[in-house]
Amino acid sequence: MASVIVFPEGIMEFLLGLSAATVAIAAFVWFLPILLIARSKKTSGGEKLVWILLVIFFSWFLWILYALVAPLSPQENRS
Repeated sequence: MASVIVFPEGIMEFLLGLSAATVAIAAFVWFLPILLIARSKKTSGGEKLVWILLVIFFSWFLWILYALVAPLSPQENRS
């Protein structure tokens, strides 16, 4: 005979809300480096696109590498 688990009233709504908040925070943390690179003035154009694609497809920690080594090539002064 199978036993039935009975949860206190409202616990399921709480757990679902907690799960949604966790997913939202995780999505924000994952998206933050992409946003930081996109708004950065260290690189532009194709180089910025490559860095964003690297972060998306390889690792969130590539943002740390971006912060340390970007730009890869010298940029001309634009006035």
